[in-house]
Amino acid sequence: MSDITQLHRALVARVIDGDGQAPPELRRAAFDNAGLGEPMRTLIEKVADHAYRVTDEDIAAVRAAGLSEDQIFEIVVCAAVGQASRQYTSALAALAGATGERGV
Repeated sequence: MSDITQLHRALVARVIDGDGQAPPELRRAAFDNAGLGEPMRTLIEKVADHAYRVTDEDIAAVRAAGLSEDQIFEIVVCAAVGQASRQYTSALAALAGATGERGV
Protein backbone atom coordinates (compact mmCIF):
# COMPACT_ATOMS: atom_id res chain seq x y z
CA MET A 1 0.00 0.00 0.00
CA SER A 2 1.38 3.39 -0.96
CA ASP A 3 1.94 6.21 1.49
CA ILE A 4 -0.81 8.25 -0.19
CA THR A 5 -3.29 5.41 0.31
CA GLN A 6 -2.44 5.18 3.99
CA LEU A 7 -2.69 8.94 4.38
CA HIS A 8 -6.03 9.00 2.58
CA ARG A 9 -7.44 6.30 4.85
CA ALA A 10 -6.16 8.12 7.93
CA LEU A 11 -7.75 11.37 6.75
CA VAL A 12 -11.12 9.71 6.16
CA ALA A 13 -11.02 7.99 9.54
CA ARG A 14 -10.10 11.23 11.26
CA VAL A 15 -12.85 13.37 9.75
CA ILE A 16 -15.55 10.76 10.32
CA ASP A 17 -14.58 9.11 13.58
CA GLY A 18 -12.16 11.57 15.20
CA ASP A 19 -12.97 13.92 18.03
CA GLY A 20 -15.52 16.49 17.06
CA GLN A 21 -18.70 18.29 17.97
CA ALA A 22 -20.93 16.78 15.26
CA PRO A 23 -22.11 13.21 15.86
CA PRO A 24 -20.16 10.62 13.83
CA GLU A 25 -23.39 9.50 12.11
CA LEU A 26 -23.95 13.04 10.83
CA ARG A 27 -20.33 13.33 9.74
CA ARG A 28 -20.63 10.00 7.88
CA ALA A 29 -23.87 11.12 6.19
CA ALA A 30 -22.21 14.37 5.10
CA PHE A 31 -19.14 12.45 3.87
CA ASP A 32 -21.39 10.09 1.87
CA ASN A 33 -23.74 12.89 0.81
CA ALA A 34 -26.63 10.60 1.65
CA GLY A 35 -29.40 10.31 4.19
CA LEU A 36 -29.53 13.98 5.16
CA GLY A 37 -32.70 15.92 5.79
CA GLU A 38 -33.28 19.54 4.91
CA PRO A 39 -31.68 22.01 5.25
CA MET A 40 -28.45 20.01 5.65
CA ARG A 41 -29.01 18.13 2.40
CA THR A 42 -29.03 21.36 0.39
CA LEU A 43 -25.86 22.64 2.04
CA ILE A 44 -23.97 19.36 1.66
CA GLU A 45 -25.03 18.89 -1.96
CA LYS A 46 -23.82 22.40 -2.74
CA VAL A 47 -20.50 21.79 -0.98
CA ALA A 48 -20.01 18.53 -2.88
CA ASP A 49 -21.14 19.66 -6.32
CA HIS A 50 -21.00 23.47 -6.54
CA ALA A 51 -19.19 24.90 -3.53
CA TYR A 52 -19.18 28.38 -5.02
CA ARG A 53 -22.98 28.41 -4.69
CA VAL A 54 -23.00 28.06 -0.89
CA THR A 55 -24.63 31.15 0.61
CA ASP A 56 -24.87 32.72 4.02
CA GLU A 57 -28.53 31.69 3.93
CA ASP A 58 -27.57 28.01 3.53
CA ILE A 59 -25.39 28.23 6.63
CA ALA A 60 -28.03 30.19 8.55
CA ALA A 61 -30.66 27.57 7.72
CA VAL A 62 -28.50 24.79 9.12
CA ARG A 63 -27.71 26.89 12.18
CA ALA A 64 -31.46 27.51 12.67
CA ALA A 65 -31.99 23.74 12.48
CA GLY A 66 -29.90 23.45 15.64
CA LEU A 67 -26.28 22.94 14.60
CA SER A 68 -23.50 24.99 16.13
CA GLU A 69 -20.83 26.78 14.09
CA ASP A 70 -18.34 24.01 14.96
CA GLN A 71 -20.75 21.28 13.87
CA ILE A 72 -21.48 23.08 10.60
CA PHE A 73 -17.76 23.44 9.93
CA GLU A 74 -17.22 19.73 10.59
CA ILE A 75 -19.99 18.55 8.29
CA VAL A 76 -18.81 20.89 5.53
CA VAL A 77 -15.29 19.46 5.85
CA CYS A 78 -16.72 15.93 5.78
CA ALA A 79 -18.72 16.74 2.64
CA ALA A 80 -15.68 18.19 0.89
CA VAL A 81 -13.42 15.29 1.86
CA GLY A 82 -16.13 12.81 0.87
CA GLN A 83 -16.49 14.33 -2.59
CA ALA A 84 -12.71 14.49 -3.03
CA SER A 85 -12.48 10.84 -1.95
CA ARG A 86 -15.09 9.78 -4.50
CA GLN A 87 -13.20 11.64 -7.22
CA TYR A 88 -9.89 10.16 -6.07
CA THR A 89 -11.31 6.63 -6.10
CA SER A 90 -12.82 7.16 -9.56
CA ALA A 91 -9.54 8.51 -10.89
CA LEU A 92 -7.62 5.52 -9.52
CA ALA A 93 -10.15 3.14 -11.09
CA ALA A 94 -9.88 4.92 -14.45
CA LEU A 95 -6.09 4.83 -14.27
CA ALA A 96 -6.13 1.15 -13.37
CA GLY A 97 -8.50 0.44 -16.26
CA ALA A 98 -6.31 2.34 -18.69
CA THR A 99 -3.10 0.68 -17.59
CA GLY A 100 -4.47 -2.76 -16.77
CA GLU A 101 -3.25 -2.48 -13.18
CA ARG A 102 -5.17 -3.31 -10.07
CA GLY A 103 -6.76 -0.30 -8.34
CA VAL A 104 -6.89 0.60 -4.64
